[in-house]
Amino acid sequence: METLQVGYLHAVAAAAGCSLSQPFPDNGIDWHVSHSAPGHTIDDEVTIKVQLKCTYQLAPHTPGAAPPAFSFTLDNEHLAKLARTPVSVHKILVVMIAPRSQDDWLRAGHDRLDLRHCCYWINLAGHPVTGRRRTTVRIPTARIFDDRALCEIMTRVGAGGRP
Repeated sequence: METLQVGYLHAVAAAAGCSLSQPFPDNGIDWHVSHSAPGHTIDDEVTIKVQLKCTYQLAPHTPGAAPPAFSFTLDNEHLAKLARTPVSVHKILVVMIAPRSQDDWLRAGHDRLDLRHCCYWINLAGHPVTGRRRTTVRIPTARIFDDRALCEIMTRVGAGGRP
């Protein structure tokens, strides 16, 4: 599942005109995503940090369908890292919901490659740690992580805002 979500991230970053790098050691962050554009006001290149997670705990829901979000549980130490504020480089959590069966992950044709199911993103800055060891967060299904969403995130960060 980890390789599937990394492939998804690579495809989204490529379509959005972003570059990727992997920190080593990762220290709780999987990827750095950067974007260069003359329109960025804080710097010509902006970067966000991305933590990837993948689950097959539930089937994805289409926007407008109930529920408009799904629950995902993180270790408190990891949530605290993602929720820290203020930060110099913003972080987002990207959670992929994958089919339970590996046979259902991809469908290829002459004109397309369908990667199933979907990644969703959230900025957890300021989110409280509420559990004893783990905390459940709600991931909105309206926040599909695709090239358009990544471009919008980078535009906001490039203007000095939050993801």
